[in-house]
Amino acid sequence: MSKFVYDRKKQSDILAIISVGCSQRIAAEYVGCSEKAIRETAIRDPEFAEELCHAEHRAELSLIKRIHKAAMDEKNWRAAAWALERLNPEDFGPRRPDTITRKQFVQVLMRITKIIVEEIPDEALRERVFQRIDVLVNELEES
Repeated sequence: MSKFVYDRKKQSDILAIISVGCSQRIAAEYVGCSEKAIRETAIRDPEFAEELCHAEHRAELSLIKRIHKAAMDEKNWRAAAWALERLNPEDFGPRRPDTITRKQFVQVLMRITKIIVEEIPDEALRERVFQRIDVLVNELEES
């Protein structure tokens, strides 16, 4: 397998395969190169990188259009439900019973903050507690 995909025919095949929704892995296998070769070719060839990006978006848009069209028909309500679950998982996605939403977490955190303010009269101590909570929240957001 070569490090870069110099062959324009192979590049066209990669773009065609990806534009119908296949992965770079499948495209690489089809043309006989590695996924890394596709990525490195995109880095070295800005025109190919742009075409690759367009092909990926074209595939996504095509599928979203089909889901949207199906969801317009009331008997295909599952298509609309599926789209909502994926586009807005926080509000519509399935959750295990033992999980909480971000909104619920923020509500609990606000109540804890109120308790801290009411129960810790020393402002310096309160501030240290809040700083530690901020660090924790930032770590959670980054993970």
